[in-house]
Amino acid sequence: MTTVVPTSEEDPVLPVVRFTAELSWADAGPEVAEPQVTRLCMEAQECMVMGRWLDLASLMLTSADIVFSKVSDKDLECIFTVICNLVSKLQTPNEELEAAKLISTKITQQPTDKPAIRLKILFNLYNLLEGPDSRFFVYMQALNLALNGKVADHIVPSFKRIDSFLKEWNVGVKDQRNLFLAVANVLKENKSSGKDSFKFLTKYLATFSGEDSYVMSEAKEEAVRAIIEFVKAPDTFQCDLLGMPAVGQLEKDAKYALVYQLLNIFLTQRLDAYLEFQAANSTLLKSHGLVHEDCITKMRLMSLVDLGCNESGQIPYTLIKDTLRINDDEVELWVVNAITAKLIDCKMDQMNQVVIVSRCTERLFGQQQWHALRSKLASWRGNVASLISTIQANKIVEEDGSQAMQGMAIR
Repeated sequence: MTTVVPTSEEDPVLPVVRFTAELSWADAGPEVAEPQVTRLCMEAQECMVMGRWLDLASLMLTSADIVFSKVSDKDLECIFTVICNLVSKLQTPNEELEAAKLISTKITQQPTDKPAIRLKILFNLYNLLEGPDSRFFVYMQALNLALNGKVADHIVPSFKRIDSFLKEWNVGVKDQRNLFLAVANVLKENKSSGKDSFKFLTKYLATFSGEDSYVMSEAKEEAVRAIIEFVKAPDTFQCDLLGMPAVGQLEKDAKYALVYQLLNIFLTQRLDAYLEFQAANSTLLKSHGLVHEDCITKMRLMSLVDLGCNESGQIPYTLIKDTLRINDDEVELWVVNAITAKLIDCKMDQMNQVVIVSRCTERLFGQQQWHALRSKLASWRGNVASLISTIQANKIVEEDGSQAMQGMAIR
């Protein structure tokens, strides 16, 4: 009985198998190489006849390491395009996931050898996949490759779509944690994206809520890292770290309690508290790479914001001078710095030596801030209702007056 093999002269699979096999056995001499090349081609053909696409992918990947070292990037991309296209022949999501793991794991084995082309191959594979589990696995492999291969720039643009990716993948909390932490690590490597790194690190920490202490403890190092990144960041003045259980566990931790105390100072206290802390813990600050002068600068701005939020909208120059521990002629300079950083909106009354604040940025937004916002909204609602009532009353008076005039005219 004749079996029809689903290939043609245009089918690239067998030529790729032959090409990679010849490369693999090139150093063995023709007498040894030719039988091995023939054997591999026959095995590949048998896999195609039987529809054993996973086995075919595995066979084609056996020479992957040698291929990477001996062919051009263009040929490499063509070879792996043929291999990756095998996933389109698989029938079930589980088979697709197994193939995705097989191919992507092989591609990422040597992350420092041609990392950019390896990452491009992974992206091509991702686009050929249909199952969300398969896509998520390959994307995580791409993140690790970008980090270990130091090619973060190639994957950073995709982070803008993380929210839509999460909806598509529909992964659980544990996978979300792994994703957020991997993205934060890639962004940390890409040093120009410190603020974004902190954002994803915060997302990672926010996934811990209500877990037992053992599970929560795995986030301790990242919680400390987030605190230090926040304190270091010269343009970040607000965060929600204090309200997160993953961060809160540090408060009574023997090793990290002082780091938690530092965060608490930056988010709830003023410069004097920081200076007192620094005097007692200068070694700790240096061990985390914190520069005292930078911390003072940030703490002065945050102290000024705190004054704006707690002094009924008017801050005397003398209070600013004493709180920030500066000279008289530096007061307005620091107010301008706070305005430039978009921390406050205000006017400086030089005649009366006061700063009149119309808006200030809260350093943290917890229960107290929500209650204050609720009170403001209730007040605004009452004022609007009163205004509407006044307008309606005036309208009724005007209508009554108009009707009376018309009545007089008729008489």
